[in-house]
Amino acid sequence: MSVRRLDPHAERIRRNRLHPRHLEFARPAWRWVSREGVVRIDPHALGAIGPNGLKRIDRSGAAVEASPAAAASTSAEPGRRQVVIDQPVGHVVVVPELPEGRLNDHDRDLFGLARQLADGHDLAVTAVTFLSGVSGFEDAGADRVVDLSAKVGDGYGPVSRLAALVDVEAALSPQHWIFADSLPDGGDLGRRLAARLSLQNASQSASQTAGQGASAVDARPATRVWQLSDGQTLSRAGDRQDILRDVPRVMLALPECAEPVSETCHEARVIELATMAGDISSAANEAPASGVIDRGRVAVDPQEIPLAQAPFILSAGRGVRDWEGYHHAARVLGASEGASRVAVDDGNMPRARQVGATGTFVSASCYIAVGISGAVQHLQGIARCQRVIAINNDPSCDMVKRADLALIADGDAVLAAVCERLGQPRDQTGSDGSWKDEESQHAAA
Repeated sequence: MSVRRLDPHAERIRRNRLHPRHLEFARPAWRWVSREGVVRIDPHALGAIGPNGLKRIDRSGAAVEASPAAAASTSAEPGRRQVVIDQPVGHVVVVPELPEGRLNDHDRDLFGLARQLADGHDLAVTAVTFLSGVSGFEDAGADRVVDLSAKVGDGYGPVSRLAALVDVEAALSPQHWIFADSLPDGGDLGRRLAARLSLQNASQSASQTAGQGASAVDARPATRVWQLSDGQTLSRAGDRQDILRDVPRVMLALPECAEPVSETCHEARVIELATMAGDISSAANEAPASGVIDRGRVAVDPQEIPLAQAPFILSAGRGVRDWEGYHHAARVLGASEGASRVAVDDGNMPRARQVGATGTFVSASCYIAVGISGAVQHLQGIARCQRVIAINNDPSCDMVKRADLALIADGDAVLAAVCERLGQPRDQTGSDGSWKDEESQHAAA
């Protein structure tokens, strides 16, 4: 029986929608894992046309996996239609999160939501960023980009950022603002902007005479938005019935609120706003007066971070034998500890550290699997991880096939070498000065 081999480079390109050769390696998305961890299958993508012209359904997905790469295109550029809006009649502003200085899946969903509002109305989707050198706005769906990195200082400064957004409001008068509904970033900033716009509308309404006055526009934000349809937003309301309301000016959207842009490429023209030159330069000085002072980052023990929120996870399976060396490597790397179900059942790790469908679903930026073969439940639990590194002796295991980078070696030896390279090798001697293991004693000899 022949073993089906996967090219790790091709698999990484297939999962990276930003890669210029993504469409060349992309396969039909016939199966995926939802946010709740449920495996979804697209029945329309399964099967093939038989010799009699009838479509035969194969729910195993073997026909899809065995088919050649979709479109067989040599470049991703011809696969996208170029869209240029020279004179937009208005703007839909998106303020992405940009974790680690780049667009994530949630940011792309926000741009997909903005395109639903802009397409067909000659509106430009404008990205407002507080970081410089961010790429990928063209493929994400941005027609314009406003870079505020030179105007707003680094660190946590919600007041100065709010002042910058108010200047953008004065210069562009966007029809809609879209933020990510996550704290303390987009969720906090979006609510601050909505409150400021409500105050401005109230003051304008109060200044009008009784004969002239029209009621102020309600700037209350729509939070937890997950769907947009027929000019209305549908917001999650926990255990209660979902909230349906007209599309407001400020929206705070959840992940998977819309399909990301995949068929068009936009201009992403950088624009300078002349009205921003005066006030933003002094906006940072408002922070101390408002009581918000950035004291810098606080060191946090990675083991105290909930596993579902950990950005960097070092996970161990049955292939790990030197558990003291594993814990030492996690401390040196500053990673949160995770484990497979087998390692937990063997008593080497607590149940709270189990990763997978029977444990915790994780969405780490970097996930290192040491000695984990890759059971189906474990692969479901790491489906939302951005980068997966596998260290395993078995080159044919499922975790190696899933990984973006695989090291075929002994996990204990690799972790020990990494700690030594970082200048923090584990002490091989006991309290009495004797060597702890026979292998280290031979190494010393």
